[in-house]
Amino acid sequence: MPHGRILKFINLSIAVLLLLSLMAAYWVAYRPLAQTSGQISAPISAAASIARDALGIPHIAAANWEDAIFLQGYATAQDRLWQMDALRRLAAGELSEVVGTSTLELDREARRLRMRRMAEEHVRTLPSADRALLAAYARGVNYFIETHRGKLPLEFTMLRYDPRPWTISDSILCALQMYRNLTTTWREELQKQSMLAAGNAAKVNFLFPSRMGIEIQPGSNAWAISGKHTASGKAMLANDPHLEFGSPSTWYQAHLRASNLNVMGVSLPGVPAIIIGHNERIAWGVTNLGFDVQDLYMEQIDPASGHYAFRGQVRQARLETERILVKGRKPLEFRQWVTHHGPVIVTEDNHFLALRWTASEPGSFQFPFLDINRAGNWQEFTAALARFPGPGQNFVYADVDGNIGYHATGKLPIRKTYDGDVPVDGSSGGFEWEGFIPFDELPAFYNPPQGWIVTANQNPFPENYPYRVHGDFASPYRSQEIRSLLTSRGGWKPEELIAVQKDVYSKFSHFLARQVVAACDLKKPGNPDLKDAIALLRSWNGQMEKHTAAPMLIALVYQQLRKKIADVAAPGKSQLYTPQMAPAVVQAILEGGGKDWFADQSDALIRALDAAIQEGRKIQGSDVNRWNYGKYNDLTIKHPVGGHLPVLASYFNVGPVEMSGSSTTIKQTTQRIGQSMRFVADLSDWDRSLNNITIGESGQFLSRHFKDQWDAYYVGRSFPMQFNSPIVKDTLTVQPK
Repeated sequence: MPHGRILKFINLSIAVLLLLSLMAAYWVAYRPLAQTSGQISAPISAAASIARDALGIPHIAAANWEDAIFLQGYATAQDRLWQMDALRRLAAGELSEVVGTSTLELDREARRLRMRRMAEEHVRTLPSADRALLAAYARGVNYFIETHRGKLPLEFTMLRYDPRPWTISDSILCALQMYRNLTTTWREELQKQSMLAAGNAAKVNFLFPSRMGIEIQPGSNAWAISGKHTASGKAMLANDPHLEFGSPSTWYQAHLRASNLNVMGVSLPGVPAIIIGHNERIAWGVTNLGFDVQDLYMEQIDPASGHYAFRGQVRQARLETERILVKGRKPLEFRQWVTHHGPVIVTEDNHFLALRWTASEPGSFQFPFLDINRAGNWQEFTAALARFPGPGQNFVYADVDGNIGYHATGKLPIRKTYDGDVPVDGSSGGFEWEGFIPFDELPAFYNPPQGWIVTANQNPFPENYPYRVHGDFASPYRSQEIRSLLTSRGGWKPEELIAVQKDVYSKFSHFLARQVVAACDLKKPGNPDLKDAIALLRSWNGQMEKHTAAPMLIALVYQQLRKKIADVAAPGKSQLYTPQMAPAVVQAILEGGGKDWFADQSDALIRALDAAIQEGRKIQGSDVNRWNYGKYNDLTIKHPVGGHLPVLASYFNVGPVEMSGSSTTIKQTTQRIGQSMRFVADLSDWDRSLNNITIGESGQFLSRHFKDQWDAYYVGRSFPMQFNSPIVKDTLTVQPK
């Protein structure tokens, strides 16, 4: 074949392959994108619309709340159906059915917690109004699935399966998954028990305080400030929940308008209504309370028969058997005993521990968020909160009349004889819950005289509280810094509160750096390797900024000290000591001179510095001045499916990117957890309120809204919430069918 004809053939072949690739991409990835304009018909009562703004946020206008929630389900499925399906499967222990053996342990864990069974039990006891709300949402999701068979999001094509219909129990599963993320503490109880068995009980208990005596009352970050602190003279509220990073984003933004309903904010994919946001009169935000709502009971049980002892009698445990479906494999059988305390977990050393969890309490699930969305004042708001079962949360409130408030919520068990920090005897009957703390007795504040309320996961319960308090509360550094900034000046504006949310000053790390420098000045170590490190810490301002070396150095020093202190309390168990309160414990020990912890505190600090330098050199080289904290604290947000594709993975994923912040800064950032969204409500003008999520509104990678919020999130910018006058880019008209 002549040379010219060969070239033409090659070029034609390339063109055909390119055309076929484009056609395939169109068919499997572009066709499933959300229809955002034109007209459709749906089973609703009257004409409605889904108008999307420049960020793809749906502004839903409907005749009544049932239609609005139906369309919320439909619009969320347009953008996040695969995420919703993955969430219900993760919660139910059904991922392996579509993924294969790689997710078997995740499925076993969900079955161990009985998540699907719990959801189905809660469905049977749902209040009728909550059932109607969840049913309306499910109908909207299912209408999308039914009308889009054959053009569903790319992930379904890649994994070769179709989603089953959405049910009320699926929405409960999605809610329970958040409950699980925020309240699972039973492993920490085992870790503390292991440390107690290996070490000094008094020292181990000292390492696990529920408070440090420096908490700010009341008390992710949320705060409200009254009009006397703002430029407008009206209240403002800010909220940035800290959750595990994920792709797509944890939150889905939406605006719902109907008769007696006009609310905007963020929702959880798979769950109806607005979880955090504002309506025409009030705004609210949430942070995790941290109160311990799980207990482990050491059961005297015969694993063959299920007979177990309780209060001198023999009881019969219930045997539950399930099949875990596994893609490409035979189903696996999962069996476990369930006592009256809960499912029995068998430990590695063959002990039998039953898990009691408030999420599984019969009749405990209610869903008051539609009532919250429609509340117009503090009384209506708290009446709705009283129905909120959990996870235990700190709710912060502000309204257009200038009021601000705070209320702790959730079913919190009453323990009269024990704290629940380690497993207890299940046979004696001496460690049973005695009901739940009444809602009216939970910490609450309304219009405090100082004109501000701050919650940052710190312990909000006063020392003289009439009930025993135990939980994984945060060290108080974030709450202290928020208060310090808010009270340093007045005239606050919305964009300035966003700047507070991204503040990266660490009072703890700055304290530790000064302690190290003081120790070196006292002892004057002759090691020349320490010279540059000491100079670096001496001049450091406490900012945990990327592109700087001191934050990385002090982070490594802290890890050395944390492990050393834990080893003193429980030799060989330092890897188990990771509670949120650990930095405050380390500071308390150092402020006390290290008595009973170090032979010589200054020597211990110098040894920690030297070990940190040696570790850092392995990570980023010998010159400590060239270290980069951002690279040490880098972040990659990997898409669970597309993130593993050759060539395309970088488009699906975010990062790696260098991050500022730490666990003790207002902008709490680690390689796993960070601000899941940033929200500021301006009650003088709702259209001046700000909100942005981490990545983007759509979960579909060819959508222009897949990652269009990331750049703003990364640098700390936000977007106006278009509440009264949304600037519409596309409108989908929905006619009743």
